Amino acid sequence: MQCIAAVAFFAAALAANAQERVVYHFDSGLSQATKGLRNIRNHLDVDPKAQIIAVAHAEGVDFLMEGAKTTNNQEFAALVGDLMSRGVKFEICEITLKNRHLKKEQFILGPTFTPSGVVRIARLQAEEHYAYIKP
Repeated sequence: MQCIAAVAFFAAALAANAQERVVYHFDSGLSQATKGLRNIRNHLDVDPKAQIIAVAHAEGVDFLMEGAKTTNNQEFAALVGDLMSRGVKFEICEITLKNRHLKKEQFILGPTFTPSGVVRIARLQAEEHYAYIKP
């Protein structure tokens, strides 16, 4: 009986210390990016230890391009930089770059590149058990 109680206590302790892991999916342009970055900021305000990866493809990469601005004329680079300083990782789909004839040099510093955004999202969910959020 004590062994079962100890195992239950250990499992509860692990769950309490587990970090939430979430992938945010961006594919719809600047309006979605504004909402999504606000969602991520709010997420971290409530759960600062959450592990968050933002994956962008199609029109979702636009906010990560040099000079991209919100409707309030604020540069997305500053918003992304703030979130990166809080541990958020941003990834850009290389298939999108190829299909849209974009170059890596057109993007802000910090995000990394992934061969396929949708494959990356699927793997994060299936293999690494990330929760999925699409703003």
